[in-house]
This record gives sequence, C-alpha cells and structure tokens, in this order.
Amino acid sequence: MRPTRRQFILAGAATAFLAACGSDGSSKVTYQLAPRLTDSPLLVPGESRLAVSLVQDATLVASGPSQLKADIVDADGKVITSVSADEHADGIPQAYWPFRFTLPAAGFYRLRIKGADPETGNFGVYAPDEVTMPYIGATLAPFETPTIDDHRGVEPYCSLTPNPCPLHDITLTQALATNKPLVFMVGTPAHCQTGACAPALEFLVSTHQRVGDAAVMVHADVYTDDTATEQAPIIAALGLDYEPVVYLATPGGQIVDRLDGIWDQTELDQRVDALLAR
Repeated sequence: MRPTRRQFILAGAATAFLAACGSDGSSKVTYQLAPRLTDSPLLVPGESRLAVSLVQDATLVASGPSQLKADIVDADGKVITSVSADEHADGIPQAYWPFRFTLPAAGFYRLRIKGADPETGNFGVYAPDEVTMPYIGATLAPFETPTIDDHRGVEPYCSLTPNPCPLHDITLTQALATNKPLVFMVGTPAHCQTGACAPALEFLVSTHQRVGDAAVMVHADVYTDDTATEQAPIIAALGLDYEPVVYLATPGGQIVDRLDGIWDQTELDQRVDALLAR
C-alpha cells in the first residue's frame, strides 16, 4: 500500500529504525536516512530534489553535519553521479539535507552516504506518463482555489492560525493569467501531524512580504472543514497523495522547481530568488 499524506513525510523511517549490523553483530552505521518523499511516482528524469533527514535512536535529529556528500547509485550499485547537500534547519525543529541532481533515465536509485545505513535512502524516478501528480517540466492547470471572497466550500478557507494567510486574494486560475512567476503551495497547517506545514506556510508568507508583487503567490488548504475528514477539490485536481508541496512556475504555469515535504526559510528564499532571476 502507498503511504497516506500523513505518513509520507517519514517515508523510509520505519525501516530506518532497524539498525544495520556488521558480521560481528556490532553496529556499523552512524545514522539512517529518512527521505521526505512519497513512495508514489513523483520524480521524473531531469532535475530533481530529494530532501532527507537523519534518524538516530529512532528519532529524527535536530542537527547534524553541515554538509552531506553522497553517491547516487542505480539498482546494480553503479555510481551515476555524486552530489552534496547543505544542512537546513532555519526555523524548523529537525534538520534536513536537500539533494539536487539530474538523472537521465527512469529507474530505482539510492543515496549512498558514508556512515548511513545502506538499506535506506532508496527512491524511484519514473517516466512522465507514469506520474499523475504535477512534476518539474509539467504545466499547472487552472483551478478555482478558495479566496477570501469565495471560499468555494472550504471552511476555513485557510487553516493557518491565529489568522488566515494573505495568499488567498486570487485563485490559481487568476494567478496563471497574471503573466508573473508563480509560487503555489498546497498544505494544511492546522492538521499537519509532522509540524512541517505551519512553518512552511509561514515561510511563504515571509517570502511574499519580501518580494512583493515580483511574483504571484497562492495557498490552498487540504480539507473542506476543520474535522479534516474530507479533502478539498484541489487534492483530486492535482492527484496529490502528500503535503505540503510548493510549486514554482514561470509565467504561464510551467513548473521549473518543486519543494516536497519540508523546507526552511533559507531554502525557500533561495528557490524563489532563482525563479525570479530566470
């Protein structure tokens, strides 16, 4: 079974909690990798981002190495490329490391990091026709997301507390028509069990205040009411089975970047600035 949206953010952690042992029975690993990514088809050939956290003693670490270096190996153990990722923990309780890489072909891969459990860090890259969720290179379709003036059956239209975020002035459809760079986030801060959605949205609000009208930004919540039992229509429209996610798109809606599962203020600012510099 594929994980639910609530489970995905710790994908890989269940197996990560099992310590790898050497032939003498002693532990030979320092930590395990917990990819912050759904197991469903999501990454496609080309540029990708894969954020990982570190697990020690069955707990996500609050801090770790300032940088991690990794080889990406294929199913046969062949090194495809080498990458590195800096530690990020700006305004969030657990650190993560966002690896960025380009893979030319679909297949199953692993981040191989010295000192990490070799049974963790697995991920897949899929052909675009196997991926139903918006991916880098695809184009966002128009959708009438809830606004301050028209909640469209989503109550509350924004679950950020104590006050709704200011990213509901226009719909996604209207945002796509502005001919401006677009940042579109889907996430539910009030009901996020991992604690990632609320700071993620707060970071986006801060970035919005910083860049002003250089980009148009829209937020959509996940549930239709505060019982968190019925999904808002945007979830089916995008085919999402995870949250939070933020799409960064050029004028017209072509997705050129995407942050999945976790991000901090520093990384979000870096990626938005890169979008504006295109």
